[in-house]
Amino acid sequence: MANPQTQHHIEKKEVHKEKGNDYKGTFMSVMLLGGFLILSWVGVWILYLIR
Repeated sequence: MANPQTQHHIEKKEVHKEKGNDYKGTFMSVMLLGGFLILSWVGVWILYLIR
């Protein structure tokens, strides 16, 4: 018996995204979280110095 050769077609999906927008949102989220943490630590440190 002969094996029929099958052709496998792999379709590549082209996705065009603007990478800058994704990273910009991530950067802003990280900076806001970092700012909150720094302000929290400074607030606790000031409370420690006052007491």
